[in-house]
Amino acid sequence: MAENPTLVDREKRKQDAAINTATLRAGLSNEQLTALATLEAFSWTLRFVRRPLFMAAIPVIFAPDGSRFVVLEADGSINENPGFKLRPD
Repeated sequence: MAENPTLVDREKRKQDAAINTATLRAGLSNEQLTALATLEAFSWTLRFVRRPLFMAAIPVIFAPDGSRFVVLEADGSINENPGFKLRPD
Protein backbone atom coordinates (compact mmCIF):
# COMPACT_ATOMS: atom_id res chain seq x y z
CA MET A 1 0.00 0.00 0.00
CA ALA A 2 1.43 3.39 -0.98
CA GLU A 3 2.08 5.94 1.69
CA ASN A 4 -0.01 9.10 1.55
CA PRO A 5 2.46 11.90 0.61
CA THR A 6 0.27 14.62 2.11
CA LEU A 7 0.60 13.08 5.58
CA VAL A 8 4.37 12.83 5.25
CA ASP A 9 4.59 16.46 4.09
CA ARG A 10 2.69 17.62 7.17
CA GLU A 11 5.29 16.40 9.68
CA LYS A 12 5.34 19.04 12.41
CA ARG A 13 8.76 18.20 13.83
CA LYS A 14 10.70 19.04 10.66
CA GLN A 15 13.22 21.81 10.88
CA ASP A 16 11.76 24.68 8.88
CA ALA A 17 13.92 27.69 8.09
CA ALA A 18 10.76 29.70 7.50
CA ILE A 19 9.70 29.57 11.16
CA ASN A 20 9.18 33.14 12.19
CA THR A 21 11.23 33.93 15.29
CA ALA A 22 8.75 36.63 16.25
CA THR A 23 6.04 33.97 16.37
CA LEU A 24 8.19 31.77 18.62
CA ARG A 25 8.91 34.70 20.94
CA ALA A 26 5.28 35.83 21.16
CA GLY A 27 3.90 35.24 24.62
CA LEU A 28 7.27 34.88 26.36
CA SER A 29 7.81 36.91 29.51
CA ASN A 30 10.34 39.75 29.60
CA GLU A 31 12.50 37.61 31.86
CA GLN A 32 12.42 34.73 29.38
CA LEU A 33 13.30 37.07 26.51
CA THR A 34 16.25 38.48 28.47
CA ALA A 35 17.55 35.00 29.32
CA LEU A 36 17.03 33.90 25.70
CA ALA A 37 19.10 36.83 24.40
CA THR A 38 21.92 35.83 26.76
CA LEU A 39 21.83 32.19 25.60
CA GLU A 40 21.70 33.25 21.94
CA ALA A 41 24.91 35.23 22.51
CA PHE A 42 26.51 31.83 23.18
CA SER A 43 24.97 30.33 19.99
CA TRP A 44 22.09 28.51 21.69
CA THR A 45 18.96 28.34 19.52
CA LEU A 46 15.26 28.65 20.29
CA ARG A 47 13.78 25.75 18.31
CA PHE A 48 10.21 25.61 19.57
CA VAL A 49 7.86 26.72 22.32
CA ARG A 50 5.56 24.35 24.16
CA ARG A 51 2.23 25.99 24.86
CA PRO A 52 0.26 23.85 27.32
CA LEU A 53 -3.36 24.85 27.82
CA PHE A 54 -3.90 27.36 30.61
CA MET A 55 -0.18 27.47 31.41
CA ALA A 56 2.73 29.77 30.62
CA ALA A 57 4.69 29.20 27.42
CA ILE A 58 7.75 26.92 27.75
CA PRO A 59 10.56 27.89 25.35
CA VAL A 60 12.93 25.03 24.49
CA ILE A 61 16.49 26.11 23.66
CA PHE A 62 19.18 23.85 22.18
CA ALA A 63 22.95 23.91 22.57
CA PRO A 64 24.97 24.85 19.47
CA ASP A 65 25.83 21.21 18.72
CA GLY A 66 22.25 20.04 19.39
CA SER A 67 23.40 17.58 22.03
CA ARG A 68 21.27 18.99 24.86
CA PHE A 69 18.38 21.30 25.58
CA VAL A 70 17.09 23.48 28.37
CA VAL A 71 13.82 25.26 29.01
CA LEU A 72 13.32 28.77 30.31
CA GLU A 73 10.99 29.10 33.25
CA ALA A 74 8.58 32.05 33.45
CA ASP A 75 11.01 33.90 35.75
CA GLY A 76 13.83 33.51 33.20
CA SER A 77 15.69 30.81 35.09
CA ILE A 78 17.22 27.92 33.16
CA ASN A 79 15.85 24.44 33.81
CA GLU A 80 18.22 21.70 32.67
CA ASN A 81 15.89 18.92 33.85
CA PRO A 82 12.42 19.96 32.70
CA GLY A 83 10.73 16.63 33.41
CA PHE A 84 9.89 15.71 29.82
CA LYS A 85 11.76 13.98 27.02
CA LEU A 86 11.87 14.93 23.36
CA ARG A 87 11.18 12.49 20.58
CA PRO A 88 14.24 11.71 18.46
CA ASP A 89 14.39 13.25 14.98
